[in-house]
Amino acid sequence: MNNNYSPQMPPVNPAPGSAPTGPISSSAIPPTPVAPVKARSGDSSLLKTVIIILLSLLLIGAILLAYYFYSEYRALSSKFDSEVEAAVIDANKLLENELQAKFDEQEKNPYDTFTGPSDYGSLSFKYPKTWSVYIERDASNGGEFRAYLHPKEIYPIDDDHKNALEVSIDTDTYENATGAFSDLVKDGDLTTSVIKINGEDATRYDGKFSDDITGSLVIIKIRDKIAIIRTDAEIYRDDFNKILETITFNQ
Repeated sequence: MNNNYSPQMPPVNPAPGSAPTGPISSSAIPPTPVAPVKARSGDSSLLKTVIIILLSLLLIGAILLAYYFYSEYRALSSKFDSEVEAAVIDANKLLENELQAKFDEQEKNPYDTFTGPSDYGSLSFKYPKTWSVYIERDASNGGEFRAYLHPKEIYPIDDDHKNALEVSIDTDTYENATGAFSDLVKDGDLTTSVIKINGEDATRYDGKFSDDITGSLVIIKIRDKIAIIRTDAEIYRDDFNKILETITFNQ
């Protein structure tokens, strides 16, 4: 027999309320409750104030930006409306001028016939029926024949007024008449060319005749006389050219 046998003692349960003996498992220890950290009332109020200020600044900025864009829109819209209105006015005025010009051109037809003295070669040509004719000198007693033509009414015969057409027939020589413009041609104020009028050579001048007169002039030799037909206003140059195409005279 083994003399070392020792009987096992039953486990001893601790008495209620007594501290446990022996090793204690960590899992058996309940966690210690942690009290929540409360934010300080002063910090919370400051944060709210900062947020409100930032939101207010953003709102003010948005309002100012919206006002700026609205002002720009109004300005651009007003400018655009003004430009459109001006463009419409210009277009209407241009159309009105074009229609008036067409009407005036149609009103010139049928053309009337101008005829000079028979003793001076019976110079004649067609001119718009809307033009008036004023014969300043009729050469009934010899001398110079001079007539003026202009739309509707003849302007006073002086240096301050320019009629559409002036016709003169005189006993001057062709050389003297053309020589009177030689200096202006040399200076470059006038250009000169030879054209055919009624099958005869004639000399034409275009350009600046003086500080106040820019136009065209044609000198025609008729028998022992010369005829000068001129316009002192560029706006009548087209009419002047049409008249030249209809000129006839007796040599």
